[in-house]
Amino acid sequence: MIKEVRITKIEELMPLLTDQEYREDLNRNRNNYLYRGMPDVNYRMETSLGRNCKHLAKRLEPAILETFAKYAVIGDPTIAESVWRQMILGQHYGLPTRLLDWTHSALTGLHFAVTETDMAEMDAHDCVVWQINMDEMHAILPEDYSILLNQKMSTIYSVDMLKEITGNSLEKYDADMGKDAMVVIEPPSVNTRIVNQYSFFSVVPMEMTDIEGFLDARTNGTVKYVIDRNLRWRVRDMLDQLNISERIMYPGLGGLSSWIARHYYVK
Repeated sequence: MIKEVRITKIEELMPLLTDQEYREDLNRNRNNYLYRGMPDVNYRMETSLGRNCKHLAKRLEPAILETFAKYAVIGDPTIAESVWRQMILGQHYGLPTRLLDWTHSALTGLHFAVTETDMAEMDAHDCVVWQINMDEMHAILPEDYSILLNQKMSTIYSVDMLKEITGNSLEKYDADMGKDAMVVIEPPSVNTRIVNQYSFFSVVPMEMTDIEGFLDARTNGTVKYVIDRNLRWRVRDMLDQLNISERIMYPGLGGLSSWIARHYYVK
């Protein structure tokens, strides 16, 4: 079930930012939430592969990955060894993939919710931060996937673990997941963007054509934080003060230039 929370005042962001469970075994506070910020509440969750290739996504995905690996090998000689690594690397360079971006940082999720390519759109619509619980996502995985997590004494899948259990086969993964589960992976730190964004990915199976419908039917802790359009600039200014900006999310001259352009934007 998806719980919707509407935020109209800055103070109402606190549950999103501070929700942590006390763990007696650690004597620490932790959470297992992932966040996904989207600049328009009307946007649906969908992968870049689905947007790009539509009903031909399943047929075209192998060709996309093979072509990417063929030409990307000059930068990474090991890229051909794992379709999952091809997805991770390609995702960050705009390759259409079945991966859906998430972050372990609520602040990063907010950044992507209140940042627009066209800043004139900031007041035009509400935005949204989705929150899912990794424990719930693990609980609905097929049994052998859960067993592997326990064997590795891990709380999250890695790319190598996914390769191990699927034999590097997209077909096996899709057959294992159907439309009722998907693996969440923590990517290797192949670039500083992944590190700074505290990135995670969900690997969406081909049969899962309605991601939000899946979350509504199969989870109990998913939260949809809808942020009122009149609050977006206020949240954006708060994040800048906290050093959460394009300059941090996208290290390099591109992120720096985007940050400067927005800093000097005339409303």
